[in-house]
Amino acid sequence: MKMADLNVGDQVPELRVTPDKFLPHRYAGASGDFNPIHIDDEFARAVGLPRNILHGLYSMGLVARANTALAGGDPRGLKRLSVQFRGMGMPEQEIVVSGTVESVDGDRVVVDTVATQGDTEIIKNAQAEIQL
Repeated sequence: MKMADLNVGDQVPELRVTPDKFLPHRYAGASGDFNPIHIDDEFARAVGLPRNILHGLYSMGLVARANTALAGGDPRGLKRLSVQFRGMGMPEQEIVVSGTVESVDGDRVVVDTVATQGDTEIIKNAQAEIQL
């Protein structure tokens, strides 16, 4: 999809990702965030979670990736990103990132984005400003 083809109200292409069960461990190593709610299933259950959960910043990264695709995959095209973390993401369940064009101004587009996992919105009210 080209930026010139985008209009207010258009749906942007979805990103669908299913994080494998080891993703939280790899992400912990990359980020330095070894909080046991992310990497220890027993600990997560002991503190009242359904299981170990994904790092919120991993989910935010998926939102960034989905919106960067609109700029031809060039990360320099993502000029601004804000998100609201609203739910817990789980490994081994598909995450769908979708968006709607909120505004178009020349070569800049603002996309309202949401990341869902099943019926849970793990990120909502996310706004990405993209420029070609």
